[in-house]
Amino acid sequence: MPATPVTLIDVAKAAGVSPITVSRALNEPNLVKPATLAKVQEAVKRTGYVKNMLAGGLASSRSKLVALVLPTISTQTFADMVQGATDRLTAAGYQLLLGIVGYETWREEILVETILSRRPDGVILTGALHTDSTRQRLMQIGTPVVEAWDLTQHPIDMAIGFSHEEVGHACAQHLLKQGYRRFGMLTANDPRAGQRTQGFQVALARQGVNVIASHVVQAPGALPLGRKGAVQLLDTHPELDAIFCSSDTLAHGVLIEAQSRGLRVPEDLAIMGFGDLNFSAYTNPPLSTVKVDGAKIGALSAQALLDRLSGASAAAAQRVVNTGFELIQRGST
Repeated sequence: MPATPVTLIDVAKAAGVSPITVSRALNEPNLVKPATLAKVQEAVKRTGYVKNMLAGGLASSRSKLVALVLPTISTQTFADMVQGATDRLTAAGYQLLLGIVGYETWREEILVETILSRRPDGVILTGALHTDSTRQRLMQIGTPVVEAWDLTQHPIDMAIGFSHEEVGHACAQHLLKQGYRRFGMLTANDPRAGQRTQGFQVALARQGVNVIASHVVQAPGALPLGRKGAVQLLDTHPELDAIFCSSDTLAHGVLIEAQSRGLRVPEDLAIMGFGDLNFSAYTNPPLSTVKVDGAKIGALSAQALLDRLSGASAAAAQRVVNTGFELIQRGST
């Protein structure tokens, strides 16, 4: 990553125009000839220049802002992450700038560009799936970046999270060990949920077992969608003896539908969730699930940025941190 940010003068040199022309092209493009504007835009893209909206407004080069980009704040795990990051950053004199993008990488691309124009001192992203443009921009600008909630061997800068495929493997092995063989899956249509269900299917296939039926719902997967998904699965495949869900919220909906049909859980139908949300230990029966520490991921992500900002070099920093997970067996399996 570049040691210093690209300046307006660098863009002017790359475009073969004056700095005043570059400034005008960025701020008042309607006053610039189309051919000149095109040259400036190409130079901006080539050099990775980001307009500094704080220029001249701060005596320090630090904005004291860290941006956190999330798909949603409607789930407890992401809310825990926000709290963990906020606590660590606030103690160090930084403030958190929160952005919500849903589960669309093109929305993340637009938001990241807006965020970078505010010159944050660091950026925390959710997951490792981004558009090529987002990845290129973040690598060019040199701002410390953490990709949280997932693991990748090729991070933009740093990655702090766990393997969703391994979560799927662990859940499959647990249910097989309990004697279940006729599996259904209920999953939200987000990338990390997809990784978990893929891992689940792979682990089953290694034991010669296939998933009989699956149903996909809109992310993040509310409880009503869990119940509706259970209706779809159980109406078409009443022989199912276990349903693996991509979240505890969906699993709760399945539990309600199963009980409404008079199915005994786990004797007639096992139900497995993910997230260990605050209600999961208190359903009847309690939900088996996978616990991940969202607050820890947030705190570690914030600390990784703070360490870099305090002078730790990119070469010295630990680039990939596996926070792990815990499978919790309860009454639903």
